[in-house]
Amino acid sequence: MLGNSNEEGYTSFWNDCISSGLRGCILTELALRGRLELEKTGMRRRSLLNRKVICKSDTPTGDVLLDEALKHIKETSPPETTQSWIEYLSGETWNPLKLKYQLRNVRERLAKNLVEKGVCSTEKQNFLLFDMTTHPLTDNQIKSKLVKRVQESVLSRWVNDPHRMDKRMLALIYLAHASDVLENAFAPLSDDDYEVAMKRVRELLDLDFEQETMKEGANELMWAVIAAFSK
Repeated sequence: MLGNSNEEGYTSFWNDCISSGLRGCILTELALRGRLELEKTGMRRRSLLNRKVICKSDTPTGDVLLDEALKHIKETSPPETTQSWIEYLSGETWNPLKLKYQLRNVRERLAKNLVEKGVCSTEKQNFLLFDMTTHPLTDNQIKSKLVKRVQESVLSRWVNDPHRMDKRMLALIYLAHASDVLENAFAPLSDDDYEVAMKRVRELLDLDFEQETMKEGANELMWAVIAAFSK
């Protein structure tokens, strides 16, 4: 939603980061819902990006995209790393045997979900060489609330400790930055607030993710996804 233009109803043609960012969101959500986890570190204490993703529970989530990704990961043996799964689910792999794992039409399916919830509408827009289905916002309040929550998380509600932040909001900040859409949330800010917000985002980006994983209550797979986009 952060990457979707309110009136036009589509994401930028020039943004090729959103696709992998959305797959990172899917892996993170499955981790936070207790469906996926990283394998144990073992005696050799392998790094986050070298540890494999394993299925912790195959109980359906009720979300088609999440369950499709969960099924792929559960049925794959031997298990794969976080970085590999981001590439496979995005279809960004040179291995033709792994193309079956690609989640197709993710943006369109997410947009249809928002249409069903009354957040967006469906329209046809004519471009010079082709027609395209677009999904303009019908309820600007929902996006405004999301933008405000993102802004507040690094301004008035800043806690200076990622482990005291809401995990989904923390992941959203990292993945929105990786998808090159975080700027959209900060665009309405004053110059002073923008500078503070970006300074705090940089502080988050500069964290040692391996160290953060070892802290109490940390979700290891969430940090592995973040590390995959920050390397």
